Amino acid sequence: MTPELISSSTRRAVLGMGHTGRSVARFWKEQGLPFIAMDTRPDLSSNRVLKEELDGVETHFGDLDPRLMNQIDLMIASPGIAMDSPAITLAQAQGVEVRGDIDLFVAEAKRPVIGITGSNGKSSVTTFVGQLLTACGKRVAVGGNLGVPALELLNETPDVYVLELSSFQLERAGDLNLAVAIVLNLSPDHLDRHQTMPLYHLAKHRIFAGAKSVVANYRDSLTQPVGKSDVPWVLWRDNEPDLNQLGLREQDGELWLYHGFEPLCACSEIALVGDHNIRNALAALAVCHALGIEYSALVAGLRTLSGLAHRCEMILEHQHVRYVNDSKGTNVGASIAALEGLSKGKNVILIAGGEGKGQSFKPLSKAIAASCKHTILIGRDADEIEAALEPHVSRERARSMTEAVRRAVEWASEGDVILLSPACASFDMFRDYQDRGTAFRDAVSLIVQEAEL
Repeated sequence: MTPELISSSTRRAVLGMGHTGRSVARFWKEQGLPFIAMDTRPDLSSNRVLKEELDGVETHFGDLDPRLMNQIDLMIASPGIAMDSPAITLAQAQGVEVRGDIDLFVAEAKRPVIGITGSNGKSSVTTFVGQLLTACGKRVAVGGNLGVPALELLNETPDVYVLELSSFQLERAGDLNLAVAIVLNLSPDHLDRHQTMPLYHLAKHRIFAGAKSVVANYRDSLTQPVGKSDVPWVLWRDNEPDLNQLGLREQDGELWLYHGFEPLCACSEIALVGDHNIRNALAALAVCHALGIEYSALVAGLRTLSGLAHRCEMILEHQHVRYVNDSKGTNVGASIAALEGLSKGKNVILIAGGEGKGQSFKPLSKAIAASCKHTILIGRDADEIEAALEPHVSRERARSMTEAVRRAVEWASEGDVILLSPACASFDMFRDYQDRGTAFRDAVSLIVQEAEL
């Protein structure tokens, strides 16, 4: 870690007064360190709550004066601000070191830190790791890109920290020196920000810089770091494992989690929705083992795993039709995983659409053709998704979530799944993915109640 992050003589600034930026401001205020709080939005100057939080702090809102950069050595930039933004470009041109909140966190953390990233499944795996470690008697603090900002976890006294890390956080990170680091998978996402897959890949793989141990999918080279042969690796795969690998084997007609040739737990004993969550459980198991915990001690925890709200969340089953909320499926890869995990032939009625973030929908089209009885499109980029669909795919449009659910119910029959998995961001129609998932839940509840009258 560079000395500038912890030196009392460093001249500091935080750029961006969103969720993460405000956590940085609170952290520095608690430490009694002087800093400048900046945001390019001029209207924040009249935000009463923010003014109270920043009482006694020098603030600059609106266009940044280049001369201001001469007063700064270190800038912590919020993850929502792209590295090629004018503000960051200006800072770097004047020799300001630009980092993120995760750098500050790892410089202060006194316990091992686990870092988890990937295009899909990172929130679930982060949650599962926390649950498994807790079941083993560990005190765990979970946060980062999921829930609590990383710096606020320093107020706790855990045995281990578990962080979900986004590409936005990682692209500005230095050597994080994590106890365990994993990239779960890589599929096109946030290309409106990173522009190309190689640049997206590079951002994600910043997680391995200085890592003490590595977890990787043996069957996915994109999850495997280059130049880390000097540290321990734990390998997992979603089929039959080799010796000393985690994977899946059939035993007496049932699928089991195995370590090499040692059976660990029947998949039927893990109360999670979707085959993809079995893969997430495998990855979580591998991460915990990389921390030094034996598989035998982790098995009991597998049977207690519970999934996340808005991530392949079973809402209810009514008249033998299952309603599943996967609103957190905000990219094509996530929605493909949900379809593959839930479909049994063409038994899915899919609700999809929103802001596409520059993705290609061609891979989703293939998954829809294989898994879906019918597709209902909503949101700004519905045209783009429809243009990618194969001609024979049954599809229609809906103007609201309630209309989409009503139409899905009309198509459903016994054994079907009505799945909200948008493959898109939510901001064209909703506050965030939680709001979208809640709208789905409310629409399902309303329509089921009407059916029972």
